[in-house]
Amino acid sequence: MSSRNTRLSSKWAPFAACWAFAVAVWCGSAPARPPEPDPVPRRWQMEVQPGPLRFATIDVPGKSERSYFYMTYKVTNASGNDLLLAPAFDLANDRGVVVRSGRDVPAEVTRALLAQLDNPFLEDQIGILGILQQGPENAKEGLVVWPAQDIKGEEVAVYASGFSGESRNVESPDPRTGEMKRYNLRKTLMLRYRIPGEIYERGSEPLELVERRWILR
Repeated sequence: MSSRNTRLSSKWAPFAACWAFAVAVWCGSAPARPPEPDPVPRRWQMEVQPGPLRFATIDVPGKSERSYFYMTYKVTNASGNDLLLAPAFDLANDRGVVVRSGRDVPAEVTRALLAQLDNPFLEDQIGILGILQQGPENAKEGLVVWPAQDIKGEEVAVYASGFSGESRNVESPDPRTGEMKRYNLRKTLMLRYRIPGEIYERGSEPLELVERRWILR
């Protein structure tokens, strides 16, 4: 790994820890890095193929132009059992801002992106919810969208949960009180991207993916 990537990874370490323990507001006092999931999955797990993370500016009726991040993904169930598909996607930057996909995203924006992507199998994040049957022939493709107004910085990360049944209970001091608290961490796919230069000048060019790994968050 280059010295640039090493520096960026170390910069993200305290944020990864505090998000994992659900205390993002107090990132600087997180006690440790979050625990890693088991190397070999011990619970059910879906196969996730994320598409590129992109940026778009869309004219929203009555609200002028607004900016959004968006990403497509494909999910396949090879677990041996039909499973409920109910994923959640968070977008976070290196300043501690975390945004849940779909919130403050008008339906017109989602429809515009679906039309632009022109994929008849692509579903929005409400339409994709439901039972995912086994096998590649039953794979589903989804679209997730985040408002971009508060996401600024050199990097962003996507945290995708709901694709694994693995979880772990851990104890850690509350950064506000020092009292030990119990947290339930879920296996989550983390995708970390670099934002070189001015984001508004990129158009729909994909952001550079610099890290992909499973974490407990």
